[in-house]
Amino acid sequence: MQFPESWLRAFVNPDLDTDALSHQLTMAGLEVEETTPAAPPFSGIVVAHIVDIAAHPNADKLRVCQVDDGSGALLQIVCGAPNAAAGIKVPLARVGAQLPGGMKIGTAKMRGVESAGMLCSARELGLSQDHDGLLVLEAEAPIGESLRDVLDLDDTLFTLKMTPNRADCLSILGVAREVAALTGAALTLPTFEPVAVTLDDSLAVKVEAPDLCGRFAGRVIRGVNAKAPTPAWMKTRLERAGQRSISALVDISNYVMLELGRPTHVFDLQRIQGGLTVRWGQPGETLELLNGQTVTLDTDVGVIAAGDIVESLAGIMGGEATSVTLDTTDIYLEGAFWWAEAIMGRPRRYKLSSEASHRFERGVDFQSIPEHLEFMTRLLIDICGGQAGPLDDQIVKLPAREPVSMRLDRCHRVLGVPVPQQEVEQIFTRLGLPFQVTDGVFVVTPPSYRFDLFIEEDLIEEVARIYGFERIPDLPPLARADMLTTPEVVRGPHALRAAMASLDYQEVINFAFVEEAWERDYAGNADPIRLLNPIASQLAVMRSSLIGGLLANIVHNANRKQSRVRVFELGRVFIRDANTPDGELTVAGVSQPQYLSGAAWGPAVDEQWSLPTRQVDFYDIKKDLETLLGAQAAKLRCVPASYPALHPGRSARLELDGKAVGWIGEIHPQWAQQSDLTHAPVVFEIDVAAISIIPMPAPAELSRQPIVIRDLAVWASADTSYQDLLNTLTQTIASNATLDIVKDIKLFDVWRDNSTQTSEKSMAFRFWLQGRDATLDDRTVEQCISCLLQALVSEHGVRQRA
Repeated sequence: MQFPESWLRAFVNPDLDTDALSHQLTMAGLEVEETTPAAPPFSGIVVAHIVDIAAHPNADKLRVCQVDDGSGALLQIVCGAPNAAAGIKVPLARVGAQLPGGMKIGTAKMRGVESAGMLCSARELGLSQDHDGLLVLEAEAPIGESLRDVLDLDDTLFTLKMTPNRADCLSILGVAREVAALTGAALTLPTFEPVAVTLDDSLAVKVEAPDLCGRFAGRVIRGVNAKAPTPAWMKTRLERAGQRSISALVDISNYVMLELGRPTHVFDLQRIQGGLTVRWGQPGETLELLNGQTVTLDTDVGVIAAGDIVESLAGIMGGEATSVTLDTTDIYLEGAFWWAEAIMGRPRRYKLSSEASHRFERGVDFQSIPEHLEFMTRLLIDICGGQAGPLDDQIVKLPAREPVSMRLDRCHRVLGVPVPQQEVEQIFTRLGLPFQVTDGVFVVTPPSYRFDLFIEEDLIEEVARIYGFERIPDLPPLARADMLTTPEVVRGPHALRAAMASLDYQEVINFAFVEEAWERDYAGNADPIRLLNPIASQLAVMRSSLIGGLLANIVHNANRKQSRVRVFELGRVFIRDANTPDGELTVAGVSQPQYLSGAAWGPAVDEQWSLPTRQVDFYDIKKDLETLLGAQAAKLRCVPASYPALHPGRSARLELDGKAVGWIGEIHPQWAQQSDLTHAPVVFEIDVAAISIIPMPAPAELSRQPIVIRDLAVWASADTSYQDLLNTLTQTIASNATLDIVKDIKLFDVWRDNSTQTSEKSMAFRFWLQGRDATLDDRTVEQCISCLLQALVSEHGVRQRA
């Protein structure tokens, strides 16, 4: 929010300079992001009157002006501005003046005619970008006076960085209330004489949606002159607040919004057919807005309609159909209270923003509507003329002002300083917060313009702001240091992050809000959880997988010429689940598990002379995952299966103890090609809950006997998997106590005879055997291998390879 300091000081003028005022606002929570001068430095510029003007004898586009600068003698100045004319008052840079940028003015000859100074445009003075002609000043401007004094150019522009909860400060009045509370300076409110009602005309208004509009007020004003010029003082204030002057009717509406925080709308009464209806939109309805954009409405978007014609987007922007023009003579002035919940998110949905919606979706004062409309009517009549009808004020449903309690001792504990009760009473009084105090408990009723006071801590914050954060001693908190024991079987998120970092992965933190296409393409989720108020149009749904975010990270790095990327994320996903109850940390119908996901793209290892460059593959990531799991890796199974984000033939479902816990595989070629990646990244995603509990280490006695190694090669059908054979061997060993000498099994060779049409493949196993009390003899070893072979023959029909 931007405004000139002079406008603020018209409401409250504390005995502080600009820097001190800026600092005090910042320390109170209204951060002053920037202060800039209203005009760049220049000197020697005065108000001058063009007395006479004549054509230049040697140049068609130049003219010779006789100018009165208040010095008693006319100055001859050559000027090429198209709007230079006798009788107007303009800025004059006298000889010796210095313009913005350091340019100095001296006496010069222009095509043979001497010129003693320079008449200036607004752009030459750094006041605006207008350079179509000279800056024409008010007729009342005193000749010879410094332009800086006449136009108050030594003003300072404040830019506040407002927090979303302080909607009451989105106006000069709101900021002035804060300054008055902070400094104790008197607050001066604008005074005016209400306009006499001279018309009986009114416009019928029906509010059909009390959950959209809580109060609606308006009046008819006839005979206005829309072509009347906006007063210079108002135009200056608007321009210094970042608003462009458009027309008197629009400027007055903007002025009231900036000064009092009251968004209003002015309808062209002649273009309204019948009365107005405030209701929710209907599917398929369309509306052309003031900015030329045509929007399609829905049932959760509020509108103001005249009959079947939608006239305005409630609380956001007016429609082109009833907008005022310079030919408008009769208007309907409207001011309303729109529920913040009914406005939130709607402007962003239509990719538009307005000053009105910015205020309404944060909360606008609902009690002062008639007073503010009377003030605006006074400005309209004084500037544009006309006659006013009676004010129609419909109160439908207003917010309840629930009292908020604050215990004084609780305030002392939170702030760490014993603020006296009397000073707390003064703080609430200066803030305009009605209160009652009993036995050290303050009960405050929030005013109609404060939508940020709900709980005890809100009131404590108000005390801290006005008391002064700088008065609170900077002492570190003291607390008992208790060492908390961590169960050895629990592996928390920090341990998982450290393990992933040790595997050469870098952590990323992505938005939990993602593009709807990601959910559809990568997770196969046709019904994602949608956001009611997305922070951006493309981030409209909640993620049910982390893969989309990691793929976007890889694409971002690849586009910046990074050749090798390894990233991981540990975060929550959001999945519809009817069995999830509502609780302190849960939302009914939404499961929120934590997932750990990793992605690798590019060479398997950094480029080096000792190893050839090889792209990362499925087995690299599988090995990383097994290393991460540690002792749990023995229970991990990769079951071939399809997943929307992954390559159909190079992906697997992860199972731990027979329970599905995630996915692993190459990104689907379609998505890799769509992302312009030359190689498909390899990713995995696993449920954190499944890997957070690890088995307790069990110490066992080590055998001193030598290890015996035996190989066994078998022919098996081509569709027989190693896992099936390994499961049979493991079950056989577990069911026969004599086979407990088998300590480990590995597959070390798979071979197919491509020269024949056989459907068999050779699989070679290596067994590590070790006795506990005695050295194994050949007979025992052979019996063991024979027993294992027999189990494979019985279960899978294999035959031993010679």
